[in-house]
Amino acid sequence: MNTHDTQRSARESHEGDTEALRLAVVVASTREGRFAPTVAAWFLRQTAHRHDLAVDVIDLAEARLPEGLSGRPGPEVSEVAGRIDAADAFVVITPEYNHSYPASLKTAIDWHYAQWRAKPVGFVSYGGLSGGLRAVEHLRQVYAELHAVTVRDTVSFHGARSCFDASGEPLDPAGPEAAAKTMLDQLIWWGRTLRDGKTVRPYAA
Repeated sequence: MNTHDTQRSARESHEGDTEALRLAVVVASTREGRFAPTVAAWFLRQTAHRHDLAVDVIDLAEARLPEGLSGRPGPEVSEVAGRIDAADAFVVITPEYNHSYPASLKTAIDWHYAQWRAKPVGFVSYGGLSGGLRAVEHLRQVYAELHAVTVRDTVSFHGARSCFDASGEPLDPAGPEAAAKTMLDQLIWWGRTLRDGKTVRPYAA
């Protein structure tokens, strides 16, 4: 097969890839009065028109995972484990608490290991002046230990509560929408590439 035929074959393969990427959106905050539902609802509206995504929302406030990691995992852990395992990619929606991410998210990460492996992770963060970016940088190190791939571009809301109107829409939607598209495009590329690669050769951890 010559170079032209190879490029045409790759292009046809890409165009024929109609299977939606299974995206798990993890909502990290569990605090009473949390701002997470506003940010999550906005982000889910960004995914709603994407026919290349099938979205599952894992809200940790509803999952009620045990805080301690001792003992046998209960049904809550098993249920979330199955949903993480089924996903091809993840977007973590996280606030920043004391320059880092919530303990509830660390618990969700630590209850699972192989389920995250060789899959891409994107981030939507929110907070004060930093927009949650310090939490994201900490999470990159954690996910690297799990053999997950974090995509470069993120979505961040700086001074988050002042960024949205009473209906839950950003006051300046153009920037966040463009950032969400860039992040999702990268995530889908990595998600498809890693998913296809694992069908040819299992990942060696």
